[in-house]
Amino acid sequence: MQQIPDVIRQIPLNNYVWFSTALFCIGIIGVLTRRNAIIIFMSVELMLNAANLLLAAFSSYKSDPTGQVFVFFIMAVAAAEVAVGLAIIVMIYRNIQSIDVGILNKLKW
Repeated sequence: MQQIPDVIRQIPLNNYVWFSTALFCIGIIGVLTRRNAIIIFMSVELMLNAANLLLAAFSSYKSDPTGQVFVFFIMAVAAAEVAVGLAIIVMIYRNIQSIDVGILNKLKW
């Protein structure tokens, strides 16, 4: 089993929780307030990274690699999301010449 470096042990787990919460809240605010699809996309990625940080911190403090395995799978899902999401955004831009989500109501029947 891998030993945790002393530098990580010196930072209280509470700091990781607060930092991850702040990142997640910034991501939620970005999703709810922005109209640009790229910014919304980056905000969703920020929320995923906040969850990854928290999983890695708990995994490190518990000396259990399960959280790090979950981080790996979340990163794989995020990579697939980036590929599909950017392809959708490029196709929307080609069709309506804008990535503003307010204009996307034109796609309704």
